[in-house]
Amino acid sequence: MEKSAITRPPRHHAILLGALLLAALVLVIAAEALRWRGASGTVAMTTAVPTLPAVTTTSPGRVKLTELSQAHIPAPRGMPSAHASTLAALPGNRMLAFWWAGSRESGPDVKVFSSTWAHGAWSTPAMVASRDTLGAELGFGVRRIGNPVAWTDRTGKIHLYVVATGLGGWAAARIAHLVSNDLGATFHVRRILPTSPLFNTSALVRTAPLALSDGGWWLPVYFEIGNKYPMLMAFDADGNPTTLARIGNSTTTLQPALVAISKNEVRAVMRDDSDQQLVQHAASRDGGATWHDLPALDLPNYSTSVAAIRLASGQFLMLHNHVEGGASARSILRLSISDDMRTWRTIADIAKGPAGDEFSYPSMQQVGNELHITYTWQRQAIAHHRYRIQPENTN
Repeated sequence: MEKSAITRPPRHHAILLGALLLAALVLVIAAEALRWRGASGTVAMTTAVPTLPAVTTTSPGRVKLTELSQAHIPAPRGMPSAHASTLAALPGNRMLAFWWAGSRESGPDVKVFSSTWAHGAWSTPAMVASRDTLGAELGFGVRRIGNPVAWTDRTGKIHLYVVATGLGGWAAARIAHLVSNDLGATFHVRRILPTSPLFNTSALVRTAPLALSDGGWWLPVYFEIGNKYPMLMAFDADGNPTTLARIGNSTTTLQPALVAISKNEVRAVMRDDSDQQLVQHAASRDGGATWHDLPALDLPNYSTSVAAIRLASGQFLMLHNHVEGGASARSILRLSISDDMRTWRTIADIAKGPAGDEFSYPSMQQVGNELHITYTWQRQAIAHHRYRIQPENTN
């Protein structure tokens, strides 16, 4: 049998293709370099100066916390896995909780759900986003969806940020920005966040935003392909992104939790992906314009997410996974309190089990005189704890 001839492309075509691939690689490297720019470099979008954080209390008053209840948020039917909860305030001491649920992490059936806290109970969960609904609005295929983060602006709009990927894994993640004008009943996609000059890839969210004095907010963001480092994206009062700034010099930290110390000073506590295995710490003393790394806190962290807030009293709370003899990285979830964000004392271990159990990815919200905590319970449900906040000298 006569063999058919195989037509090979001319050599100059192969050279051209190689040159194009090299040029694309150079563009990616150059785009990534723009995000580095040394310590806490800022990539300006419309302005180079972040607005100062909104702070009402600068002198901490000591409080005590009394647990009122603990329960699980109702689970969506047929969804055995749940993870990565976030909370957003609503008028009338109500809240929205968001999380993802599905057969497993990265599964094609994973969806973002919400539930409303009102009159002492959680509502039946409602589906907010799936890979199909996001893909239809974005105009390109979405392979998987992940962490949600929520924020209520001063007009009552709910902003929901959802990690989504097309091709590849989380290294190819983008952040979809959704908005609700009806207190979370419906959402529409507003944009893909401009987290890098090219492709907007490998950007994720996990922790709660921080309010700014002009009605805007800072959204904590992190990059995690190869080197891992934290960033913040500033939004104006209308929900438009204005700046993207790197937090410190570390290449092994992620999922920054932002807390305002004063109108000029902000701290970030972060998940540690290094061999140090301690909660990492950074600070800005010029309203977020520049950041520097601080010594790690004396709290263990075996690459697990933390949550931190400032109470109306002025004290600081942190939820973090403690590790002690016989425990594993996520089998103890501890609530700690501080007057200065440096020295911490334990309030309670709100969840504790044998090695291999998982109580992780916490969120916190103060609603009136109550503290609400949610976290992942054994990757099967979202747990909810409620505490009364009282001045320490109250009987």
